[in-house]
Amino acid sequence: MHVHFDVLGWLHMLAGWVGLLTGASMLLLAAGAASLTLDASPAGGVQAVFWLLLIVGLLLLLCGGLMIATGRGLIARRPRARLGALLLALPGLCALPFGTALSFYTVWALLNDDARGAFGRPLRGGGRSPGPSATTIR
Repeated sequence: MHVHFDVLGWLHMLAGWVGLLTGASMLLLAAGAASLTLDASPAGGVQAVFWLLLIVGLLLLLCGGLMIATGRGLIARRPRARLGALLLALPGLCALPFGTALSFYTVWALLNDDARGAFGRPLRGGGRSPGPSATTIR
């Protein structure tokens, strides 16, 4: 199961880098739209496109950074990275097709007792190993 955690961490980092690159390109497009408003009279459509590109670009930069940090945490087996990956899996379901596949893989890999133990969480049901029984023969 530990191989799955490493692969999941690398996939999160890859998705984060794609998000950062996409966010940076959106910000460049927003700068181009802003330059159009400086040359001509302010047109409502160009300003709307500028704000849309700016907001989407900043959100992609934020999500990309969170994905990279989560991926690094998964590889290092940090307990908060497990929770972060599960929380990032919810909006990732809408990012067809790669985000959906990554979200299903995240949920499958991180919602079991092996993952709970690897990331320092107590196992379900108390997680105690059965001690010696009273009927042990000496």
